[in-house]
Amino acid sequence: MADSGVKSATDESPRAANRGGATQGSAPVRAEVSNYDIVSHYFELAADRLDVPDDVRAVLRSAYREVQVQIPIELSDGRLHVFSGYRVQHNGARGPYKGGVRYHPEVDLDEVRALASLMTWKTAITGIPFGGAKGGINVPASDCTTAELQQITRSFIDKIDKVLGPTRDIPAPDVNTNAQTMAWMMDEYGKLHGHTPAIVTGKPISLEGSFGREAATGRGLVYLYEEAAPDLGLTPESTRVVVQGYGNVGSWAARIIGDLGATLVGASDQHGAIRSERGIDPHALAAHAKEGGRLPDFQADGVEPISADELLALECEVFVPAALGGMIHEANADSIRCRMLIEGANSPTTPAADRILLDKGVTIIPDVMANAGGVVVSYFEWVQNLQHFRWDEDEVNARLSKIMRQAYAEVSARQAEEDTPLRVAAYETGIERVLDAARTRGYI
Repeated sequence: MADSGVKSATDESPRAANRGGATQGSAPVRAEVSNYDIVSHYFELAADRLDVPDDVRAVLRSAYREVQVQIPIELSDGRLHVFSGYRVQHNGARGPYKGGVRYHPEVDLDEVRALASLMTWKTAITGIPFGGAKGGINVPASDCTTAELQQITRSFIDKIDKVLGPTRDIPAPDVNTNAQTMAWMMDEYGKLHGHTPAIVTGKPISLEGSFGREAATGRGLVYLYEEAAPDLGLTPESTRVVVQGYGNVGSWAARIIGDLGATLVGASDQHGAIRSERGIDPHALAAHAKEGGRLPDFQADGVEPISADELLALECEVFVPAALGGMIHEANADSIRCRMLIEGANSPTTPAADRILLDKGVTIIPDVMANAGGVVVSYFEWVQNLQHFRWDEDEVNARLSKIMRQAYAEVSARQAEEDTPLRVAAYETGIERVLDAARTRGYI
């Protein structure tokens, strides 16, 4: 691992160094607005509309528990590197804390706080019995070996195991973590507490993971596309799709909507972007990426590399931001040429960009509802683990479809009744449900 790849808490992050929305080379730059700013903005907007008292708002805004731990690890360069690990438990009024763990050099406490809060509203909107939590380690995962990632993961669990538990807090995968990471977490927790498969979700199938979990977030995006498309006069055959961030969520969304008849005309990863007016085979592209290939190196007839800015400007019916937060901001939102934007990432659109897109007539299906498919199937996995049985994939997908479509129906009905954007209606729905549970329990 190169020494220059390690970011300490005092290093200037790429986001801080490249503010203002400019593009350097082929890589897009995130907005100055943080995830915490974005989530707080929408929370306050919805809380104002609901007339939530200031004292109650203070409880809902802040986290119940925040844990920060030191993870010193000797890496292959022979030097000791010190990473920071975080677990934030935001609100447990509706059930055990639930949320992913991400590995990324820009992870900090504010980002984890924001994502934990988002999970609280997300689980409430979908009606599953969880609270909200999030975790992360500020490690550049792509620069680490598998052995180093395993060592970091096990050290992290050793240090936070007392705040975890199958009825207390259940981690899951997020950015740069996967089923293998969850297997290490489950095994390390099991060393301390005995075999406990329900301690994490998103596990491998061989370790009591759930069928359908890997594709769940992307599949959930497609279910909501199917619900929203008729209002725009769209059919899959008439839908061109652009995906920003062709990782797990983006690639599964592209494959599933492609199987319905839609055409993938553009995609990107951290290395660059590609386009094709004739369409890109989403399955071949996913296989290329899974084998470690860079998207700009994908070879197919009619496919050409483009810049990150050019990707945003591609004409399409559906744009899926599935990279990191703050990727769509005031400096680039006006260039987006889509009719529907479905947020696969958490907080990909800043409030300023949100206003620009809404003024252009773009239908925005917000992250707090759109990408909830992952936590819904995590709930299914947790239920299966607690009872030691397994549903087949068809049953998992059918149950996911029912919950996602019901959430959309409830939020869109509120949107129509109150004449407000879907995002505001979604936040209002989530906040109301958490308030009801907290008051009923005597929590507030």
